[in-house]
Amino acid sequence: TFVSAFTVLCGARTDLPDRHVCCVFWLNIAAALIQILTAIVMVGWIMSIFWGMDMVILASESQRLPQWLMESLGRLPRLHPV
Repeated sequence: TFVSAFTVLCGARTDLPDRHVCCVFWLNIAAALIQILTAIVMVGWIMSIFWGMDMVILASESQRLPQWLMESLGRLPRLHPV
């Protein structure tokens, strides 16, 4: 999550096109801090797993992942409808 905040500054696409880049950056930083602070009770750890899964799903939908990874993702069950 912390790394994804900096990728926004480098021009990565976001799901919040109406928000300014700095706003999305700080939202990601806040999410990373919440994950770190709640990692003691495992909430942050679980939250980071779902955050990473969302990043992979979004990347696969934009066809920017290698073919072998897209095929292996296709065999995984969906957590939510697309």
